[in-house]
Amino acid sequence: MPTERTEVQVRPGVEGDLNALTAIYNHYVRETAITFDTAIFAPEERRPWLLSHPEDGPHRLMVATDAESQEILGYATSSPYRPKPAYVTSVEVSVYLAPDSGRRGIGTLLYEALFKALADEDVHRAYAGIAQPNEASERLHARFGFRYVGTYREVGRKFGRYWDVAWYEKEL
Repeated sequence: MPTERTEVQVRPGVEGDLNALTAIYNHYVRETAITFDTAIFAPEERRPWLLSHPEDGPHRLMVATDAESQEILGYATSSPYRPKPAYVTSVEVSVYLAPDSGRRGIGTLLYEALFKALADEDVHRAYAGIAQPNEASERLHARFGFRYVGTYREVGRKFGRYWDVAWYEKEL
């Protein structure tokens, strides 16, 4: 029996998405080492993060929704790589999917939209830090032309153990 394919729309994130985006992120905070945050967030605590990703400029927030229900299935961001001025043309990118939205091509749709939005911006490189192990994220980034540049060994401690982070870069 064929599975029904959900039509997905990708658009810039807006303030009304805050609760759903926070719930998705909190799943990864609670359940995984994919993010090194260790305490869940209230939506109001995440508002500055959301507002730091306007609809134009190098720091974007793209949201994938179910075309029919408008349920948020995931999001991708480009954020400042580091705070010092010389890093202004570099961004760090990431994708977070709702727990039941993986393996459906949503990450690919999000990155396609994000990189298309960044094409006319003054951005020279995109970087992605991937907590190890995470083969799905490594495959997604390879699909978009990211290349491995190195690993920070045991750089973060969460759930009582140390985690490595592999770093990837992409020319824009």
